[in-house]
Amino acid sequence: MYDVLDSQSVLEVLRPVQDPELRKSLVELNMIRNVKIEGGKVSFTLVLTTPACPLREFIVEDCEKAVKKLPGVTDVSVEVTAETPQQKSLPDRNGVPGVKNIIAVSSGKGGVGKSTVAVNVAVALAQTGAKVGLLDADIYGPNDPTMLGLADAQIVVRSTDKGEVLEPAFNHGVKLVSMGFLIDRDQPVIWRGPMLNGVIRQFLYQVEWGQLDYLIVDMPPGTGDAQLTLTQSVPMSGAVIVTTPQTVALLDSRKGLRMFQQMNVPVLGMIENMSYFIPPDMPDKQYDIFGSGGGSKTAAELGVPLLGCVPLEISTRIGGDNGVPIVVADPDSASAKALKAIALNIAGKVSVAALT
Repeated sequence: MYDVLDSQSVLEVLRPVQDPELRKSLVELNMIRNVKIEGGKVSFTLVLTTPACPLREFIVEDCEKAVKKLPGVTDVSVEVTAETPQQKSLPDRNGVPGVKNIIAVSSGKGGVGKSTVAVNVAVALAQTGAKVGLLDADIYGPNDPTMLGLADAQIVVRSTDKGEVLEPAFNHGVKLVSMGFLIDRDQPVIWRGPMLNGVIRQFLYQVEWGQLDYLIVDMPPGTGDAQLTLTQSVPMSGAVIVTTPQTVALLDSRKGLRMFQQMNVPVLGMIENMSYFIPPDMPDKQYDIFGSGGGSKTAAELGVPLLGCVPLEISTRIGGDNGVPIVVADPDSASAKALKAIALNIAGKVSVAALT
């Protein structure tokens, strides 16, 4: 069928290969570039839509199989890079310069492990090579500096011709800004809504975020001022809702999910945290402390995906207290594997939303 081994024949044989999530041809999506042929050796660049692509190995394998069908091919070399797509803009909301995608991690109530999920998802995305920032929007209870090992960090405030600019702290591959950097450890924040709105806007627009693929926003629990400020200020790639299997948590998570939908923010899915307890001395046992199946049932009822279930392990709590997230401290643990899979799932859904 192809008499000559050239770049055009390589592109043609790759044309039927699709991105599994976008379900479109890699060639038509301009994901195949820099085709080179030296004798029987074929090389090209595969440009994925996210460094955190969960199906990377399968796509590379499909490409190699397709090209090897060409006569005269003796070797196939695929260089894999990524270009994260920019979230869609909205006429009434200003994006953050340099930030491609803003993702809210929210919950209907406190105590469900939302910050633990947000921190570990951010670090897991950074581990794939993505450029990641974390905005701690829980102004009244800023815990992210502790969980990211930055409790003693000193944030730098610089004066520029555009006013004061904050330089985020950095650890585990993630840039972080938090109210925890601006107040004493025991100092309460006793503010009304307008002041809270102002500091969240400052964290969005007066921070040197640089170039980011993802800005994860760790929201406070509930459906109040912080949620309204974020959803009305910037275009968002989506929100994820963290819950536990417990009935009261699920009831509140439904309200949080509906709020984002009413504000026209895509809900990427739900995460069931503390799905079951794994005793450290009996790793083969599981105990459903907060019930079971609540997350999957609620997600199905509300018509959104269940992004994953994270078990409850003592090591996850230890990692948060010590400032070494579980995906770093114990990457082979059940919790870390679940959180990394969730991070890849989120990245995939963000890419699909941006390109469809």
